[in-house]
Amino acid sequence: MPSDNTPVIVGVGQVVERIGEPDYVGRSAADLAAWASERALSDAGADRDLKPLVGVVNAIRTFEDSGAAPFPFGKPDKFPLAVARRVGLRPKHAILEAVGGQSPVTALIEVAERVARGEVAAGLVFGAEAISSTRHLSGAGETRDWSETHDGEIEDRGSARMLTKQGIVHGIVSAPIAYALQENARRARLGMNREDYRMAMGRLFAPFSAVAARNPNSCAASEPLSAEDIATITPRNRMIADPFPLKVVSRDQVNMGAAILVMSAGAARDAGIPEDRWVFVHGAASASEPDILDRADMGAYPAAAAALDAALAAAGKTTAQMDAFDFYSCFPVAVFSTAIDHLGLSADDPCGLTVTGGLPYFGGAGNGYSSHAIAEMVDRLRAKPGSFGLVGANGGFQSKYAALVLSTQPAPFPGWSEARRPDDGAPVVADLVEGDGRIETYTVVHGREGPTHAIAIGRLPDGKRFIARSDDPGSLAAMQARDPLGAQVALSNDGERNAFTLAG
Repeated sequence: MPSDNTPVIVGVGQVVERIGEPDYVGRSAADLAAWASERALSDAGADRDLKPLVGVVNAIRTFEDSGAAPFPFGKPDKFPLAVARRVGLRPKHAILEAVGGQSPVTALIEVAERVARGEVAAGLVFGAEAISSTRHLSGAGETRDWSETHDGEIEDRGSARMLTKQGIVHGIVSAPIAYALQENARRARLGMNREDYRMAMGRLFAPFSAVAARNPNSCAASEPLSAEDIATITPRNRMIADPFPLKVVSRDQVNMGAAILVMSAGAARDAGIPEDRWVFVHGAASASEPDILDRADMGAYPAAAAALDAALAAAGKTTAQMDAFDFYSCFPVAVFSTAIDHLGLSADDPCGLTVTGGLPYFGGAGNGYSSHAIAEMVDRLRAKPGSFGLVGANGGFQSKYAALVLSTQPAPFPGWSEARRPDDGAPVVADLVEGDGRIETYTVVHGREGPTHAIAIGRLPDGKRFIARSDDPGSLAAMQARDPLGAQVALSNDGERNAFTLAG
């Protein structure tokens, strides 16, 4: 039997509000998070009210609080307290988690650590996004007042910038652009042509779309997609940033919420929570990467590899002993670099690589996607007692990774396991450059009317790395006509930004 202070997940809740459905009312993010939290509390199946036991709440940072989405209707000044008030909680500690998709795992483990130390009997992790409603209601000319203020203190972990000045100056201003550079770096390493690689992305994500299509918690009703559906460029599947068509891009236009309730085993027993609701943490680890330009292989993810290995080692398990996986899937490279390249799994692994359906199809609920992955995993493990599941949560631009091994099988709480990213000998990055260079990776960024500009990262003759941008129509046309990986470029600068033209 687990000791009384062992933290266990005892409740999970998910909600989705789809525009156009009969019960749609346009809930705010705080409303959705509260709705999910109520479901998590109910899911525990306790024979008494659990709300007085919740001593800590840890809120996943919304895109509005991350500076990544507008908030025309306003927002709570203290999101954790806004949700706690709606649910009827009076926590001793309220936290607004740091930015990044890794945060549901880091928040869960922090709450579990507080429980293990005896600081609280129970804690709740929650998050939500209402980006789709914000866009829909604004477009319809409707207004709402979602602003509110709260007395009380919260610990705000801050909204660290994911973008560097050098990257911004040259056009790395969004996730699709950053990940496209990483995806093409991986393609360069594998020596694949563009057409074959696009089909590989389609084959990877087609099973994800099938899982999402049968998941009642998905952000939209959808049909499974074939690899060809995903890979073929059409007006409804236009190119976003080479090599990404729209159907492989994370879908952040969602109205979704998720919550996870953690309690001590002793408090769970006292509350009459059936032990078949309990799920234990067997391993957890995290690691981080330097900026994209400061990585030797921009298409690899050594920090994720270190975190996955450390979490599995802490659990004393291998991937062959996992019954379910969920790998963060904002773009294909995030799955390729972890599940495929490092762990050696295949796109058609019989366990599947997602329990939700993935961010492009199930929905990319901001920083909180992996809250949904954990909730789905808990349900999957409860349905097969004694089984094990692995969740991989990614933040930034393959910048921060957290891995989590769960099971209904009892185990002592391991806390965080040490995971260190190995030093891979990244090259020196030059500032302003002139002369010749050769492309390591690139992307051509597209608007609705076609390509707008290109970004190239490559090497100078002295081995240093450069980044440059091109607005030259001839270079853009040439990069569309033939694969620019490895191509020679002519470099210049205006005193602030490097520019390139495709040689020849």
